[in-house]
Order: sequence, then C-alpha cells, then structure tokens
Amino acid sequence: MFCGLEPRAPSGHRSLPQMKLLLVGWLLASVWAEAQDYYNLLGVGREATVREIRQAFKKLALTMHPDKKPNDKSAHDAFLKINRAYEVLKDEDLRKKYDKYGEKGLDEQQGGRYESWNYYRYDFGIYDEDLEIITLDRGDFDAAVNSGEIWFINFYFPRCSHCHQLAPTWREVAKEMDGVIRIGAVNCGDNGHLCRSKGINSYPSLYVYRAGQKPEKYFGDRSKDSLLQFSMHFITTTVTELWQGNVFTEIEQAFSSGVGWLITFCSETGDCLESQTRQKLAGMMEGLVRVGWMDCSSKAALCEGFQVTSGATAYFPPGSSLQQQGSVLWLQTLDSREIYNQIINHLPDLPLLTKDTFQSQLAHHRWLVSFTFGEKNTASNEHKKLKAMLRNDHIQVGRLDCMVDAELCLSLYIQKSCLAVFKGMGVSDFEVHHGKNVLYNIVGFARESVSAHVTTLLPDNFPSDRKEPWLVDFFTPWCPPCRALLPELRKASIQLAGQMRFGTLDCTIHHHLCSMYKIQAYPTTVIFNRSSLHEYEGQHSADGILEFIQ
Repeated sequence: MFCGLEPRAPSGHRSLPQMKLLLVGWLLASVWAEAQDYYNLLGVGREATVREIRQAFKKLALTMHPDKKPNDKSAHDAFLKINRAYEVLKDEDLRKKYDKYGEKGLDEQQGGRYESWNYYRYDFGIYDEDLEIITLDRGDFDAAVNSGEIWFINFYFPRCSHCHQLAPTWREVAKEMDGVIRIGAVNCGDNGHLCRSKGINSYPSLYVYRAGQKPEKYFGDRSKDSLLQFSMHFITTTVTELWQGNVFTEIEQAFSSGVGWLITFCSETGDCLESQTRQKLAGMMEGLVRVGWMDCSSKAALCEGFQVTSGATAYFPPGSSLQQQGSVLWLQTLDSREIYNQIINHLPDLPLLTKDTFQSQLAHHRWLVSFTFGEKNTASNEHKKLKAMLRNDHIQVGRLDCMVDAELCLSLYIQKSCLAVFKGMGVSDFEVHHGKNVLYNIVGFARESVSAHVTTLLPDNFPSDRKEPWLVDFFTPWCPPCRALLPELRKASIQLAGQMRFGTLDCTIHHHLCSMYKIQAYPTTVIFNRSSLHEYEGQHSADGILEFIQ
C-alpha cells in the first residue's frame, strides 16, 4: 500500500496512479531538501568565504528579523532557520560536518538563539564592507602575519562601544596607509579561540605584527594622526638625500643590482614629494626601487645636470640615461598610490621559463612559478614584487605561459592560472597554491611550502600501492574548510618528516580517483598504511592530526 490509497500492483510492477504519486512525492521531497539547504537559505555558493557568508546573513537578518515583523507568527521560525544556517556555515568544523553528513551530523544547539534587529544593523560585521581593511579569520591569520609584510590589526568585539567609536578612524587610517602596510581586523565574537590564543583580553586591542618579531601593542590615543604616526614608525626603509658626493655611486650600485631609483627634486618652484610620501613609497617598493631626494635650492648645478630647474619627480630604471630618450619616467602626480601603480607597470615582468629550461632550473633550485594563460592583469603586476619579498628565503620566482607550453602544463594538470612551489627536487615535487591571490597569502604559502613536505598528487604519483605510509587530503579548491586545512597539513608534515608522507588530491581535476575511494565530502583525509585505510575525522589542526596518527 502507498499512503493506504491504492492496492499493490502485480509483483514487479506499479500502477500508473502509484507511479504518479511516487514521482510527485519525490519531486516535493527534492524541492523541500533544496530549499532547506543551508547554502540556499543564505543565498551563497558552497565556495563562499566566512566574510561572504556573514554579509549574506546580515542582509537577510535586516529584512527577516521578527522585530521587523511583529504581526507575523511565522517570522520567529523562519529566522531561526537562517540563523542556524549562519551559525553552522561560519564555523569551520561544523561546516565540514554539514557538507559531509547534512543536518544529521549536527546537534540541535546551533542557532537556537538570536540577537535583536539593532544588533545586526549596528554591531554585526563592522568592517565587512571596507575594501582597504582585511578581515582575518583563524584560517588565514598566521599566514598573513608571517608573510613579511607589516600588519596593524584591530582585535574587536561586536558589542564593544569603544570598538564602534574607533571604526570611522580605523577606516581613515586604512585608506591613508593603503599599500604601505596591511590594515586588518579580527572579529573576536566569531574568532574567540584565535583571540584568546593571542592574549587578547580587552577591546579594541591594536597590535603591529612583523614576521619573526614579537607583536607590539599600541597604547596611545585613538586619533587618526596618532595612529598614522605609530604606523609610520615601522617603515624603516631608508630614503636617501642625494648630493654631489654620493649620487653617482648610489645610482651605479643600485643599477648593478637591477634596482632603479625614484628621485624627487625639491626646489623653490614646482612640486616635490613631501617627506612622509617619500617614506611611504620607500616602504611600498622596498627591494624593487630605491627612493631619494635632492635639494635643488642648494644644489642647483647638480639638478641642472639632471635637466631639472624646478620641482619634479622621476623614476630611473636600471640602465636608463637622460641621453636615451624615453628611458626615464617623469611622473606628473604627487599621490603615492598613483606613483606606485605607474612604477609597477613600468617594471619588467617575471623571468619567463620554457619547456626547454623548466626541468633544469627546477632540479637544483627552489622556485615559485606563476602559470598563466596569456593574460596580464593587476595581479600579474603585483607578482613582480614576489622576487624581492622572497629573495632572503632563496626562492626564485618565474612565470610559464601555458598558451605557449601547453603540453608541459597538461602534464602537470595545470588547467587555469595559478602559482606553485617547486621544492628543488625536480618537476614532480611541487605544491599548488590554493589561497587568496594576494601577496601576503602567496608569500606565506611559499615560505611554508618549501619547508614542509606536502606534495600535489597526480595519477602518476598517487600512493595507492606504496610501502611507506601516506596521509592524503582529498579536497576541492572552492571549499573554504579545505583551504583552511592546508597550512595545518604543512605544519604536521614537518613534525612527521621521515615517518609519513603527505599529499593533496584536487577532486575537481581527478574525479576518477576520488570516486574510486568513494569521496563524498571535502575535505576528506585518509591515511594509506600499506593495505589499510583510515579516515581522519578530527579537528582541522596540526595537533589533532598528529594525535590521530600517533
């Protein structure tokens, strides 16, 4: 019987009414399940970041909150659904359980309580709409502060009144320091564990982070001028005053190292760059361009030798000469960001690798390689800074055009523009970058990857029949919990060097291998120990992985 309505058809057959009812029931169940899907409830894709999830939830909260619908008896239950969806998807571990098991993998505690409409309107996600302020979460905090760039980070709590009072000033500071240092924010309401681990016990707490150094807390008043002055204190790149006794030696030394000069000529007439602007530019282009200034009021003859009779600013690329027309870039702006963009555009591209040089170069040196498909964009310009940023790590930087060397890219399963670290052990030992395409994330990844023992797996080196134990992470690049797990794998691989091998397999590329091992959710981490397989279901942390393996 089906719902007690129709007698059973002969064995092996169903009556037409039965089939119609079953089909309708199946369709209704499918539609209901799709409507209840947490990602659909919030209107985001499965690849959405925590910031995007928070933004989507806030938009819904402002329109669906029961405070705005006092006469709607269903408003409370409807809001509980989207609140539960948000509480689960913002949490890395809960999101993984939901992606793998659906609601069955969760308990009933998440999303049972919610805040007032005023909270979501005024206190929730303070900096989510500010492009110059980078909101950091547990998954990307360490990579950011260890990237080599200077970070000024605001640890805040949504209900803190002083945090809200600081917010307009913090936005102004971020705009003023854009490109000079990184201005960040951490929501300690959503990242309590991260904030506690950093010793944050009051809000707002403002810290400057520099790689390899102890964080420095800001104790001054929270005015824009005081915060800017404190920020500039950490820009230690030298701005050189040029005069007859040093100018030619300084220029020749820089040119011989492949570094150009940005020189501003200051005179009683015309415009030159102010002292703070020079210092900002020196910090923005450290390792790429030297910054100097010349006082033409007292050194008129020297300035005339540079064909300058009033205030002016010019970029002198390595090997340039005033006698060589067009080789010097004369700048018509005093804005630091515009000057930076013009000079970055003028710098040469990363050195080009080809199929003929690729294998020999990668056999003995560590490389960060940018794989492109003929395109050139803003990110390509920013990548020009990588060589200087990774020089002290002895990581060489180059690019390979997959439109030209398509066969080589296909052999590595490179299907779209990306970056990868080759660890100096040949072409097969490499790791693809799956983080944000921003300098701090790329640099942090490169430094971690060359020290770690994680390999991007391909069908040719997949460890299905290896004698040594392997930990394999089956993942997809669009999955935020997957991306958050990758740095933890690197940390664990260092601890277990010589005892266990680590590899990652991209299931968007290698569907057949993922299907063979019945991978249904991401990330799925499996230990291959000869003939036995063990799936890891613990926390996404190096400590959790190490404890499970031991």
